Amino acid sequence: MDVVTIGETMALFTPETTGKMRYSSHFSRKFAGAETNVAIGLERLGFHAGWISKVGNDELGKALLSFVRGEGVDVSGVTTDDQAPTGLYFKELRTENDVRVYYYRAGSAASRITPDDIMEDYIANAKYLHLTGITPALSDSCYQAVLQAIQYAKKHQVTIVFDPNIREKLWASKEKAKEVLLQLSAQADIVLPGISEAKYLFGEQKSADYGRLFIENGAATVILKEGSKGAHYFSDNASGFVPSYPVDRVVDPIGAGDGFAAGILSGLLEGMSLERVIARGNAIGAMVTMVNGDVEGLPDLEEIAHFMKKDKEDVKR
Repeated sequence: MDVVTIGETMALFTPETTGKMRYSSHFSRKFAGAETNVAIGLERLGFHAGWISKVGNDELGKALLSFVRGEGVDVSGVTTDDQAPTGLYFKELRTENDVRVYYYRAGSAASRITPDDIMEDYIANAKYLHLTGITPALSDSCYQAVLQAIQYAKKHQVTIVFDPNIREKLWASKEKAKEVLLQLSAQADIVLPGISEAKYLFGEQKSADYGRLFIENGAATVILKEGSKGAHYFSDNASGFVPSYPVDRVVDPIGAGDGFAAGILSGLLEGMSLERVIARGNAIGAMVTMVNGDVEGLPDLEEIAHFMKKDKEDVKR
């Protein structure tokens, strides 16, 4: 296994028309969750990812498992819960620049993940453990499960990549969110915060100061995303900035960060330099925004190579 990830994936319903959702009567149904977005992104790039989670013993849970399995992701670490439903969320596209998300995930099957669901051998056989700040926000048992996974990863020298992926609505308070996210960032080898997440955790700072603060907190490498501009990187002995790729029109920005993470992990697995790793992450993040849906825009290796080459050719002209 190249990468193991842990977290909730839900059924996603999106109105077929733009505007306020109250006026919509027809919806498309898809599936999405940060962790499976990353796993599917890796599978399309030729790597193998495993997912640990729970789904409800319901039709949506069965369809979800079938979908994720069909993308090549290993779902042997997913269990079915007879006592809780598969989570839902709705994506409201009011305008191109106003996208809102509404979650119906309280008490979901995935919120009942416990440390007992984390298999030591499953983690030990991976090269990377990918975690987000969403999973520990779902419940205390999910938080304990994440700590268990980190313990196994450290025991078996599995590199930990942590994306804070802040979902403030899921936390009891901002203070609790900051406490846990900084704790997990300290345990990670590589941290992938967005600039707004860094501000959430450390207040208003310069980009270089954010990098320093994450490293002082315990991370070995920090890749700080700055949206359409690109990403900064920081470690004990290097720092720099890699610009992003231009996009003519953003159709759906949700999922771009997960595409970025898939690009980062795939580049690391290929042994690329950090600059090339981030360039791939930037490119995939840009590609995802051009397609409606969280995973629909995730490319394969041929598509990402063509996109990155085309951008260079356009610049030359």
